[in-house]
Amino acid sequence: MYPFTLERPTSLAAAAQLTADGAKALAGGQTLLASMKLRLSSPDQLVDLSGIKELSSIKREGNAFVIGAMTRHADVATNAELKAALPALADLAANIGDRQVRAMGTLGGSVANNDPSACYPSAVLALGATIHTTKRKIAADDFFLGMFATALEEGELITAISFPIPKRAAYMKFKQSASRFALVGVFVAQFDAGVRVAVTGASSGVFRHAGLEAALSKSFTPEAAATVKIDATDLNSDIHATAAYRANLISVQTQRGVAKALAA
Repeated sequence: MYPFTLERPTSLAAAAQLTADGAKALAGGQTLLASMKLRLSSPDQLVDLSGIKELSSIKREGNAFVIGAMTRHADVATNAELKAALPALADLAANIGDRQVRAMGTLGGSVANNDPSACYPSAVLALGATIHTTKRKIAADDFFLGMFATALEEGELITAISFPIPKRAAYMKFKQSASRFALVGVFVAQFDAGVRVAVTGASSGVFRHAGLEAALSKSFTPEAAATVKIDATDLNSDIHATAAYRANLISVQTQRGVAKALAA
């Protein structure tokens, strides 16, 4: 690593000021610290957000769960109220990485990083979540801009994410066996207004699939999902899987997700 200074503020205002002045926020560190060890990133100053208590919470507000940005994956996975009312999100968190990653990684860190194979972005997008920041509120559909790119401005911090509770939902992930990231992950959520389907791992960033959403809004069944042709044109093709293989996985994982949601 390169030399750097570490700040540990205890208030959101202090952290916001430091990041506004150019410091790099440290949430769970599961991506940032690894990139620093490889000398792919070399910030001069880090701001450890772990001491800001107001950023770690899970609370239900009406028909939504508001989860603080510094809430660990392990806490999302084991929260009893969340498991009862929105089990798909708890299940997603329970299958991120390994036990060590879940003990350190945070919701806000994952979403702000927007890794194209991360799990949380699919939940944010499929559930139509709202990202709360130190400056504003951002709708999920406006937040993810591409590979490792989001609508966050320089120095802007995620403080919490509000997840609406759907009628039914499920997340299905086909893991890349070494990294445990999603080779393809599909989050399906049914609301009174229709169905939202978000896909991660298959392309340069998380995306909604309009064809699957239209078919499932008419008939929320695995059979309806199976009728949708998945275009492989813009999907990833690498040493782990071809674009055609990923296209097939999107279809299969969506069918399985719908079946799982119906069985819950």
